[in-house]
Amino acid sequence: MDIPRLQKTLEAAGFTVQWFPTAQAAKEALVARFAGKTIGMGGSVTLRDLGLYEALSQRGTVYWHWQQPGPETLAQAAKAQVYLTSVNALAETGQLVNIDGTGNRISAAAGAHETVCYLVGRNKIAPTFQQALWRARNIAAPLNARRLHRKTPCAQGETLRCYDCRSPERICNGLSVLWRPLGGVGETLVCLVGEDLGY
Repeated sequence: MDIPRLQKTLEAAGFTVQWFPTAQAAKEALVARFAGKTIGMGGSVTLRDLGLYEALSQRGTVYWHWQQPGPETLAQAAKAQVYLTSVNALAETGQLVNIDGTGNRISAAAGAHETVCYLVGRNKIAPTFQQALWRARNIAAPLNARRLHRKTPCAQGETLRCYDCRSPERICNGLSVLWRPLGGVGETLVCLVGEDLGY
């Protein structure tokens, strides 16, 4: 994994990129940068494990449906100045890959925010787009299905893999791939972190 090369690849595509050697360094930088802003957060184990909701709530207004369930929270998050989320995988060739069940992360990240920020742990980086897509489907999605106690083949089996199931509890309903920042967003920030984060 060549982080400087990945950073150059992402920057050449128009993303703003920051490197943090530790999760704590990333957390401190984001809290300082977004203090006083309205912030929406997507469903993300990475954000939860970093304690970003608690830290950011002390410095501004944060909308996160994991803390404040309901459609009103999702709507406010989609309109916030800043939207924080993660990815299921990031290819070293520059593609950001996310799979979604209801579409709230995909749609909110495409909103007209001042900044959309993707936090990416080193465990989510894959060499190619095909390997990133494989990771999203066969590692991140089954782990998320297990976390949500879904009755899907990937959540029940001993081996992590996608069965491309037809289960009514399936969480893999939409795929988002960013090759470049979306036009309606002011800035798309990718924070690369030198520790494993989330699924």
